[in-house]
Amino acid sequence: MRAPLLYGFAGSLVLTALVAAPAGSAPAPPGSAEARGTALAAQRAATAGLDWKACPAEEALPDSVKCATVTVPLDYAQPDGKKIELTVSRVKAKGEASERQGAFVFNPGGPGGSGMYWPLAAGVPEWRKVAKAYDFVGYAPRGVSRSAPLSCQDPKEFAKAPSDEPTHPDRAHKEKRIAEAKAYAKGCERNAGADLRHYNTLNNARDLDVLRAALGEKKLNFMGASYGTYFGAVYATLFPSHVRRMVFDSAVNPDPKQVWYRNNLDQSLAFEARWTDFRTWVAKHDKAYHLGKTPREVQDSYEEVRRRLAKKPAGGKVGPGQLQSAFLQAGYYDDYWPRRATALSKYLKGNPQPLVEQAAPKPVGAAESENGNAVYTAVECNDSGNWPRDFATWDRDNSLMARIAPFETWDNAWMNLPCAYWPAPRQQPVDVRTAPGALPGTLILAAERDAATPYEGAVELHRRLAGSALVTERDSGTHGIAGGLNKCVNKHVDTYLLTGRTPENPRSDCAPHAEPEATS
Repeated sequence: MRAPLLYGFAGSLVLTALVAAPAGSAPAPPGSAEARGTALAAQRAATAGLDWKACPAEEALPDSVKCATVTVPLDYAQPDGKKIELTVSRVKAKGEASERQGAFVFNPGGPGGSGMYWPLAAGVPEWRKVAKAYDFVGYAPRGVSRSAPLSCQDPKEFAKAPSDEPTHPDRAHKEKRIAEAKAYAKGCERNAGADLRHYNTLNNARDLDVLRAALGEKKLNFMGASYGTYFGAVYATLFPSHVRRMVFDSAVNPDPKQVWYRNNLDQSLAFEARWTDFRTWVAKHDKAYHLGKTPREVQDSYEEVRRRLAKKPAGGKVGPGQLQSAFLQAGYYDDYWPRRATALSKYLKGNPQPLVEQAAPKPVGAAESENGNAVYTAVECNDSGNWPRDFATWDRDNSLMARIAPFETWDNAWMNLPCAYWPAPRQQPVDVRTAPGALPGTLILAAERDAATPYEGAVELHRRLAGSALVTERDSGTHGIAGGLNKCVNKHVDTYLLTGRTPENPRSDCAPHAEPEATS
């Protein structure tokens, strides 16, 4: 399941270009055509540099942010073949020249998230110290936004509402969703053609190295969140000598056996635990919301809303499907909890407007959402030969999971089901790991109860990246914790980015940030 974009400031789940390789093929070895193509593309980018200008109006960025494009090969095995352009944004370091430590590149995850807004973080107090030393550089990965955009269906169809998503679907609903998944996969193939196989994690990592060269940096300073941790880890595996500083925030489990089918099943289980956290918090504040004094009673209130929406969608646009999507966000970020609880409470008292405002699809964002979903699907389907090709396996595994984790299981399965019918070649996931001394110290951040990227993934990444340090925010579940509410976490991030020092203890803990207050 794709995480919402992380680090939004209006207040986010491997590989040489895919050369028709058979499913299960290994990544190209050093000295391959793809490796040579990457080196050549990086050399050309270093020579060309980046031409920083005012950002196009569609980026909606202030004049303080400048934009450019970097050219990369569609297929790194053919660096003189078809090219695509990736959009890049930047705010220069705010400190003196003597303080500057280079460019700090960020990816917010997805797959399918754009980091073009990242330079705005330089103005956020939590990033003030880092922003004095680094240029803040964001970019849109291949397929995203204006970077050779990928689309698989009409955005109006993608955002169609209301919808009903049963917690335990019957056979007729499953047949409907199978047909939709097949049609979606065909739509991706129809729109992208032979280019479809080139949207994958390996090429995202190679693109990142070309961007590093275009920025004039000998070594990369990078922070990836959610999926950004995975292709950052692939980058570290492919280009360990090109790494200066790397922060992995909310880490995906990089074990090749997990990517991506098992990761998504584990995610569904973790969301159930986080959904319990939310209901427990609401029950604790029953005086404010009157939704129930126990998590079970809060669940009953939620189910009552689902039943009513199935009969009469709120505002004509919010059915059970939109309700579930809105409350899924409460699993990612606990700062959503007061607003979501208020919306439920007011709906049951006869006022549907807060729920409509929070859950109804926004037509203005339909194209962006469809594009993000298309990139998510292409990357995850292309990345791995682990996707089962028969629905019987999906049906068995998700039916069993839904018995213990009903909140998110089938919604997650439907989002990923196009991978069962994917038309492009699939790859053997990269075996992410680095030898002792091959990589500078890196910093991994994780919330212990993160649902989108369960904590075991951070432990596994720490095990595979020699010399890494893992900082855990205990008893917390926010997805993406750098620059957030936890001062202990932020201190570790500042120290690492400014000095290169990781915590003395390679497994360090921070106490949880405070729970949100009950407000309406």
